[in-house]
Amino acid sequence: MNFKLIMAMIDDQKVEAVMEAARAAGASGATIIPQARGQGLHRHLTFFGLEYLGARNILLYLVEASRSAAVMDAITEAGELDESKHTGVALELDVSRATGLGDHIKALQEQG
Repeated sequence: MNFKLIMAMIDDQKVEAVMEAARAAGASGATIIPQARGQGLHRHLTFFGLEYLGARNILLYLVEASRSAAVMDAITEAGELDESKHTGVALELDVSRATGLGDHIKALQEQG
């Protein structure tokens, strides 16, 4: 069985909506890395010239390859990732090998 890793960097207030949409699209779970910070295309300066690095959550989805496009589309829509440059980013990577998924693969095969 082939898998894809979807990584989504999402604003705190959109995490629940993104997780619900991803599950409805075929993702069976996620790993959440909270309080990630980073910089975008341009520095976001606030008062006194301080840089604002808003907290984001990194959501990791290990998804069966045939479901990855639907999950990615659901994440993009629910997270409003194409709405502005400040809403977050998602990317998909090929997974060459994954272990510890025996029961998970059986459940996916039973679902069809």
